Amino acid sequence: MKKIILTVFAATSLLLYSTPSFALLSISVGVPVASTFTMPADSDGDKSESDGSSGYFIGVQLPFAVGLGIDSYETKVKGTNQKVKTSMYNLFYQLPIPVVNLIIGLGTGEKKLDCPQFHSSMPKACSEYMKKGGATQWYTSIGVPLLPLFDIHLSYRSVTSKTVEYIGPNADGSKSDLGETVTGVGIAFNF
Repeated sequence: MKKIILTVFAATSLLLYSTPSFALLSISVGVPVASTFTMPADSDGDKSESDGSSGYFIGVQLPFAVGLGIDSYETKVKGTNQKVKTSMYNLFYQLPIPVVNLIIGLGTGEKKLDCPQFHSSMPKACSEYMKKGGATQWYTSIGVPLLPLFDIHLSYRSVTSKTVEYIGPNADGSKSDLGETVTGVGIAFNF
């Protein structure tokens, strides 16, 4: 019986020391560093490529390992003046794993295509011809605690969005797939 109690005590001590779940509040800030579009090639066989992302990921974790987050970033489409803007709201959970901080989460939000001019034959900006579309994502983040007060983490997001609808001239109700995968880096502070 003594061995069981000592084993449980040791395991609990290790778990609570190595994860920030003992903190009253944890704030995480990150930025996208790479992205890849998952949309299929168009009818000509051309596939859109990313030309870099900019923006931020913010997360606030409550004392019981559940947290809320906001993502806002834009990805440039290589060889064009187009950008895909993404806004997401997330709910995440930090798994109680010793030594590393492993987070899994889900998010929902919207994507939109943004550019000064869609086509030379269309005088308006492309955002005038494309509706915003719904988006969902799942993501994971793995962090290494450097001190009990903060950690550095890497994240991976897989975004699905197949509902951005073309509403311009000769609209046929077709929808675009603006899905992408995004990797990021960040830092979390525990209070």
